[in-house]
Amino acid sequence: MVPRGVWCVLLTCLFYTSSADKDFFTSIGQMTDLLYTEKDLVTSLKDYIRAEESKLEQVKTWAQKLDVLSATATQDPEGFLGHPVNAFKLMKRLNTEWGELESLVLKDMSDGFISNLTIQRQHFPNDDDQTGAAKALMRLQDTYRLDTQTISTGELPGTNTDVTMSPMTVEDCFELGKIAYSDADYYHTELWMEQALKQLDGGEESTVDMVTILDYLSYSIYQQGELERALDYTKRLLKLDSAHQRANGNLKYFEYQLAKQKKVEAEEGLKEKEEREREKREVSEKKGRPADYLPERRKYEQLCRGEGIKMTPRRQSRMFCRYSDNNRHPLYMLGPVKQEDEWDRPRIIRYHDILSNSEIEKVKELAKPRLRRATVHDPQTGKLTTAHYRVSKSAWLTAYEDPVVDKINQRIEDITGLNVKTAEELQVANYGVGGQYEPHFDFGPFVFTLSSLLQMSDVPSGGATVFTDVGAAVWPKKGSAVFWYNLFASGEGDYSTRHAACPVLVGNKWVSNKWIHERGQEFRRRCTLDESD
Repeated sequence: MVPRGVWCVLLTCLFYTSSADKDFFTSIGQMTDLLYTEKDLVTSLKDYIRAEESKLEQVKTWAQKLDVLSATATQDPEGFLGHPVNAFKLMKRLNTEWGELESLVLKDMSDGFISNLTIQRQHFPNDDDQTGAAKALMRLQDTYRLDTQTISTGELPGTNTDVTMSPMTVEDCFELGKIAYSDADYYHTELWMEQALKQLDGGEESTVDMVTILDYLSYSIYQQGELERALDYTKRLLKLDSAHQRANGNLKYFEYQLAKQKKVEAEEGLKEKEEREREKREVSEKKGRPADYLPERRKYEQLCRGEGIKMTPRRQSRMFCRYSDNNRHPLYMLGPVKQEDEWDRPRIIRYHDILSNSEIEKVKELAKPRLRRATVHDPQTGKLTTAHYRVSKSAWLTAYEDPVVDKINQRIEDITGLNVKTAEELQVANYGVGGQYEPHFDFGPFVFTLSSLLQMSDVPSGGATVFTDVGAAVWPKKGSAVFWYNLFASGEGDYSTRHAACPVLVGNKWVSNKWIHERGQEFRRRCTLDESD
């Protein structure tokens, strides 16, 4: 039986949609609109091609007719022009018809296409979107330990085989490497430049030349402390372009540094050699992703992959599934709900089949036009701002907007036993490319004294909600609702509820949130000083 009290609520369901506003990469739903925009542009482009082909066909017909005529006429020019009709037609052609042909050739058939393109361009993604999507791919690569070949071919875990996937080109891989390079992220620069080089070596045609790729690659490897490999790639570059100024300079510098290093090694004793070998091993071990601001990154990503979950068999044996009447609630006495224990400390419970497909579709319909980039609280300014660690868009729905929203709010009150009149409005969010929300708390004096989270999702791969402090992971399931306490009965925050939304690897994740304040629950969940209650 679920205790009556303040819960954090997670409702999960998946739907595919679109939205408005910029930051396209932060919402898969919004990006679907771009597909239809592109489809419209392709139709417009085909119309332009047909118009150009029609024009060229007219010119071709004219040229063929005159080719035959001029060939005949030039065999006996005087005899040909001796016929008055031929003389008249020559005057007419040169004075009138060639002018008409000139007008036809000069006629710009692209007006319709250019006009449509200009109108649609204002809705196109910008450089920030492209960079954001590229960094999302690298985030997925790191979180789920994917190699560049797997990403490039699109053979990701959970991929629907019915979905057409266009493999990444040399240009695509090169672009990812360049974006990493601009952030001085030489680790990812090396990985993606190597993938671009591999595809070039495999015979793929590209507008990006091998010299440029080798230039980026050798420097990124040098920046990671591998002089010999950097030198090898530089030599390969110079075989293709012996006059490359930067490569020639790097060659001399790398050779000088290696000679200096070998000289020192030759002169040092056994103890110094051991110390140098130790330093080399340390450099090798440190090579990898750039330094991170998130201390729990490793644990967070392990849980996202389904690793490191700390549930012992003994604890697992105490977890049950049951039909619940929610403490003899009249509604659920007649139709009990399916309840499943997900975790014991903190207690996390999932209710199945809480939302119907029609309700999900209605919530989606209401939220789509209002989706905006999700924000976080900036403790320094006290204002809401966007953040790279929260990649999604959200919209707020009030109970009076539609009976479905009111019904969902009432259902949350019935299940939790809490008063939702003092709660926040229903928030609906859609995650973007590699969409995530890194570890955070849902309580605190700066945002919500007490909160509940409703999340709706069905995701083929990735997108779990993980609790980094206790090693728990809750996977999305369409139409279900997951609940947990954020505060102890004493009103103190439960720090074991620190949680995160893992990056979405494949799929389209939609979530709804309902934050319930402590105010208004005085007689529904009485205060106690016993934090174990």
